[in-house]
Amino acid sequence: MKERAMTFPDSSALDEAGKRSIIAGVLLAMLLAALDQTIVSPALPTIGTKLGDFRYLPWVITGYLLTATAVTPLYGKLADIYGRRLVIFSSIGIFLVGSVVCAIAPSMIFLVLGRGVQGIGGGGLIALAMTVIGDIVPPRERGLYQGYISGVWATASLAGPILGGFFSEHLHWSMIFWINLPLGFFAIWMISDPLKRLPHLNRQHRLDLFGSVLIVGATTLLLLVLTWGGSRFAWTSAQILGLSCGSLILWMLFAIRLLTCAEPLLPLEVLKNSVVRAATMSIFFAMAAFLGLSVYLPIFFERVLRLSSSQAGLSLVPMMIATVVGAAISGRMSVAVEHYKRIALIGLLGALVSLLILVGSVSGISYLPFEFLLVITGFGIGTLFPIATVSVQNAVELRNLGVATGVLTFLRSLGSAIGVAVLGAVVFGAGRTMASEPMKSAEAGLASQSDFGQAFVYVFLVAAIGLGVSLGCLFAMEERPLRRTSD
Repeated sequence: MKERAMTFPDSSALDEAGKRSIIAGVLLAMLLAALDQTIVSPALPTIGTKLGDFRYLPWVITGYLLTATAVTPLYGKLADIYGRRLVIFSSIGIFLVGSVVCAIAPSMIFLVLGRGVQGIGGGGLIALAMTVIGDIVPPRERGLYQGYISGVWATASLAGPILGGFFSEHLHWSMIFWINLPLGFFAIWMISDPLKRLPHLNRQHRLDLFGSVLIVGATTLLLLVLTWGGSRFAWTSAQILGLSCGSLILWMLFAIRLLTCAEPLLPLEVLKNSVVRAATMSIFFAMAAFLGLSVYLPIFFERVLRLSSSQAGLSLVPMMIATVVGAAISGRMSVAVEHYKRIALIGLLGALVSLLILVGSVSGISYLPFEFLLVITGFGIGTLFPIATVSVQNAVELRNLGVATGVLTFLRSLGSAIGVAVLGAVVFGAGRTMASEPMKSAEAGLASQSDFGQAFVYVFLVAAIGLGVSLGCLFAMEERPLRRTSD
């Protein structure tokens, strides 16, 4: 496409204080989006009791993940067209509107719609935060800041359930959405002036809205298959087979769209880049394993190890801290180590071995050895996050930085949604017939400690397979020298 006017403010005009202000602001904006993936879960029983209609309760989470996943490539392209400042402000605004809709929701359907609006804004916050950091930090130094991003996700994973449970139990469930307003306005105030000095290249783009519709439809049907299969409907039922065929057809149409559209949702120029392709697939499978385990491990602590709900939540802390530490160490080492890919390869290999040990010993394992293996797993997965992001941003030209980061974030989010659905199908749907209400379904499907322990053998096996594929993709990725400038 032809380029329009180029506006390149002198990046040196952005002093260190301005950079720190921008990074702190965009990380706060990312925290908003990440927190709303975890803060809602503890409040679901209360929300279901207050609003009724338990059939739609799972979609309070799924609706957010779906829209957040679908819009991330669009935000990268919009940021390349109109500049980071306008688009990130729009994203925060949409997110806050969705938060208000959720807070005042009079019914479950209204709440699900509000969560969908939140996801439209939240998907942009995640993608744009990484893009803005890529604008102001050279690839050689970017690993340091990717560690901070991993810290944001770990903070959301820990603080979300605690805050959600506290608000719903002691205040009101709507507070989990009202809290976003002061945080959002504070983020806007922090980054408003410094973002004006970011380099900006205006380019003509076409937004592939039809491609977005196709991928939302394909992903929705796939998640329905994984959510309902083996629980609400048998895997071989007409409903599940019909949904599977519909999803497959839409994925095929999306693939055709990528090949025939003048400017598709996921640009072929970026997808043809071998580094982008390998790194994004590696993060896809790693996030599927990581987020799926994060969601369902508290159930293992409660049902198999017989811990209380609060003890189960606290038992996740070591793994999350290990993930942050792994990302921070990996990010710092990538600045100084020439063969930076080896850091994540060693980390993922350690995580894979830990999961395989759990597969063979989970039925009789005690608490402390279990926690130790989870720490190794979290640390190993954490080493991948900064390496994958830096590799992608280093492999593309500056004009494609937003789009490439959007593709990475898209596949990261898609992997998270599919991982939660797949491991949920293993936990709740492995040959069990459940009640129609989600909250009762879990109780009906998890009858005994031994049955549950056996289910988690398959959970850890599926997660290990995902990490194995992630490791293979990373091993196949070309390791290019990191640039020392942002140009």
